[in-house]
Amino acid sequence: MGNAQGDWVAGSRSFVLAWGVPAAAMLASSAFGGAFQTLVWVIALAWMGGACILNARTCGRTHCRFTGPFFLAMTFPVLAYGLGLVPLGSAGWAWLGAAILLGNAALWWGSERIWGKYWSHRG
Repeated sequence: MGNAQGDWVAGSRSFVLAWGVPAAAMLASSAFGGAFQTLVWVIALAWMGGACILNARTCGRTHCRFTGPFFLAMTFPVLAYGLGLVPLGSAGWAWLGAAILLGNAALWWGSERIWGKYWSHRG
């Protein structure tokens, strides 16, 4: 059963460290592009995905059960585009950024509307 105690999303410092810093790094890396941007995005997504999964395990935050795997899964299209394996055109980074942002928002909003803020289901 979940609760607010230990919820990293609820604390501003932990939120910034777990998700704000990686998101800012992703934005900043767009000024450099290429292999550097690919590396930063993969590391940032893995960091945020790991933070979500840990947060879901410690406090039971519902959306983290979904956004954690989503962030980890998004490392694959990011890496594929960064390596030139997937042709997304010159706006590829914008498309990937939009998919990450919108996917995160939909999973966060939708999961907590359906199952509540903290996961309370067994099994």
